[in-house]
Amino acid sequence: MSEARRRELFETIRDYIAAPRGEDRFDSLALEVFRFQYGANEAYRAYCDGRGIDPAGIGRWEDIPAYPSDAFKKNLVISFPYEQTVMANVTGGTTDPDLRGIIFRDEYGRELVLAANRKVMGDYVFPEGERMPILVLAPSPETAPSMGMAIGMAETIRSFGTDQSGFFITRRGFLIREFMDRLRELVVAGKPVALIGSTSAFIYFFNACRKNGLRFALPAGSRIVDGGGYRGRFGDCGRDEYYERCRDTFGVDPAYCLNVLGMAESATNSVDSSLRDLLAGIDRERIKPDLPWCRVVAMDIGTCSRVLPPGEVGLLRHYDLANLPTVLGVQTDNLGYRTDDGFEIIGRAQVVDGKVSQMPSEKPVGPMGEKKIFSFLDLYMKFSIGRHIAKIKKDDPLCPCGEAIEEMIEREGKK
Repeated sequence: MSEARRRELFETIRDYIAAPRGEDRFDSLALEVFRFQYGANEAYRAYCDGRGIDPAGIGRWEDIPAYPSDAFKKNLVISFPYEQTVMANVTGGTTDPDLRGIIFRDEYGRELVLAANRKVMGDYVFPEGERMPILVLAPSPETAPSMGMAIGMAETIRSFGTDQSGFFITRRGFLIREFMDRLRELVVAGKPVALIGSTSAFIYFFNACRKNGLRFALPAGSRIVDGGGYRGRFGDCGRDEYYERCRDTFGVDPAYCLNVLGMAESATNSVDSSLRDLLAGIDRERIKPDLPWCRVVAMDIGTCSRVLPPGEVGLLRHYDLANLPTVLGVQTDNLGYRTDDGFEIIGRAQVVDGKVSQMPSEKPVGPMGEKKIFSFLDLYMKFSIGRHIAKIKKDDPLCPCGEAIEEMIEREGKK
């Protein structure tokens, strides 16, 4: 393995991610990364050899083998010396929830993850270019050091947040008193706020608020960003209904409600284009747009050997140059389809009678995934949200401020 070559590829990819859109270099860079990873990554080389694939015979990025996401749970999939590991993320649930693995990255890989996160969040979540308070309904990296969302949100706060930003989920559950107090300050000041968390965390919050007749009026320009959370459906509701709950509970327009697809197996998150499109005057359906350093295709469900045309549902395959320390291509068990200039996910695949179904699974996954400690935290968070929201009087149903919040905070502080 050539350290000089690895560093050269890292610097090229890092600069390509940060640069404005220009010359499309994905094909040539993907082939370079593939050849490097074939030589450096033992597990990936064995996978390619087992399929009779030699880098000399690959001339297009579309023909580069994609490593199955489930295989990350069984093998050490790295393209760098293991002792140089600085980052380890636990994978999410798969079609087999008992299979879980760890994705290792070196310093180059960590820098590429953060660079991709900054670029995507800046372009699609904070396209106005202004900092704002970011309230995160997820654990911090100190609470969950192996959780990719925690690491990504810490970088998001550093890059786009103000000093009023923070994490509001700990091992003690949802810090709802602190969350409500911070939200109250921002509403009174008329400052737009970004609420970022797992889909299920928002679902719990929406349900508790609806049960108790509580609504909020967030300042104009506020946004809600949810990530993962549920397979197939947005909790106990469909996607459109989820956006309506965002409007009903927080007064946030659906265009400002953004879903993020993130996977430990791939360095780059994919984010809805709705806010960026709105500000740019682009009229199109909500999609997760193509990125210069990534490609996503839908493969046929039967054999994963054929790329499907736009609109046809298949298993999503991700090619990401930022995956330098692992493997460029990852074959997922996510169902979705291509559009003309992006893609959309519809859920996780489920196996019916030994075959992958075109209908996604509706099995819920908590905001922290299926790891036992985080599953427990998920349940406690649900209890915490319901318990504390029920204490809030409906004196002012449109604003989280005034006597109701003050009484709740005062009562809680005496315990």
